[in-house]
Amino acid sequence: MKIEIITTPNEALKETGFGTLKACESILNSIKSIGHIVDITICKTMNDLEKVKQRKPDLVLLAVKYLEIEDGENIYLSKYFEENRINFSGSFRESIKFDSDKVLAKSHLRSKGVNTANYFTAIPGEYKRVHDLPIRFPLFLKPIDAANGNGIDDLSFVNSFDEFETKVASLYERFAMPILAEEYLDGQEFTTAIIKTIDGELLVAALEVIPIESKHGLRTLGEKAKQDDMEKLRKIEDPKLKERIIKLAIDVFIDLDIRDFGRIDIKTNKNGICFFMEANLVPGMTYGSSYFPKAFEIEHSLDYDGVIKLIVDEGISRALPVIEYVEIDCSIAQKVEVV
Repeated sequence: MKIEIITTPNEALKETGFGTLKACESILNSIKSIGHIVDITICKTMNDLEKVKQRKPDLVLLAVKYLEIEDGENIYLSKYFEENRINFSGSFRESIKFDSDKVLAKSHLRSKGVNTANYFTAIPGEYKRVHDLPIRFPLFLKPIDAANGNGIDDLSFVNSFDEFETKVASLYERFAMPILAEEYLDGQEFTTAIIKTIDGELLVAALEVIPIESKHGLRTLGEKAKQDDMEKLRKIEDPKLKERIIKLAIDVFIDLDIRDFGRIDIKTNKNGICFFMEANLVPGMTYGSSYFPKAFEIEHSLDYDGVIKLIVDEGISRALPVIEYVEIDCSIAQKVEVV
C-alpha cells in the first residue's frame, strides 16, 4: 500500500499534532518496517495538496489538522481529503473542531450529560469586579485552543481578582482570543489514549499524569513542563477510579464521534469525581516522550511500532476492496468486488 504522512512547517506547534519532522520520521520508519511504501510530504501551499490528490495514495496520515494559507483561510486536511475521496487517518472535520475549541467541546459534552469543570470565557475588561465573575476562586486560566501547554504556567492558577485580570490580559495579548476560565480542580490528572482497532474494538490505555512540583507548590502541566518532559506517567492504582476514568473517556470518544484514535484528558476533584478537560484528536507521536504511544507501552506493553501498526491497519482497512456475495439463480454465489 502507498501511504503519505502529511505535515506542514510546524516547529512552533501552536496547535496539536503528531510533532515535528523528527516525529514524522519515526512514524515513517515504523510504517516501512510493516512493508508499506511510505513518504513524508511537507505541504505549504494548495498546489502541494493537489499533487497529493493526483498521486492518489491508499492512505494519508494527517500529522497536523490544517494547512495555513497566507492571507487565506485555514485548509482543514480532513475536510480536503474527504471532499477529494482520499482515504485519511483520524477524525472528520466535524469532530476535529472539538480539538481546536475547548469551550465547544465542553458545551457539546455537557449537553450529552458528561461531567466537565464549570467554566466561562473572558476578555480584558469584560468583568469589572470580583462579584461579576460567574465562578468563585480559585480559577485556572488558559487559551481556548491552547496546545502543548501553551500559555499555562503557575500564574494560570488565580485566587484573586487582580491575579485574574493580569493573567487574562497577558494571555489575550499573546493569543488574541477569549480566555477559558475553569473551576480549579484540586485532584489528580489523567490521560487516556484510545485506538479503534481493525475489528472495531476500542483499545484503551489510561494513566495518571504527575507534573513536577513548582516552587510555588503547584503541579501544573504547563508549557515549560511539557517542553522539558518533566512530568511522569504511571499506572492508575485504584481499580474503581481507573474504571471511572476509562468509562468517561469512552463516553467522550463516542459523543464527539471520534474516528480511529484520540487522547482524552481527565481530572478529578478532591472527592475523586471525574471531569472531562479536553480532547486531542491529533495526539503527539514523538518517539519516547509523547503521552499517546507511551500510554500503550506502559499499560499494554505495546511498543511504538505496534501503536503505529494499529493506526495504519485501521486506516488501510478502508482502502481494501469490499467483497459482496450476490445470489444468482437462487443457488449460485458469485464474488463481486466493489471498488
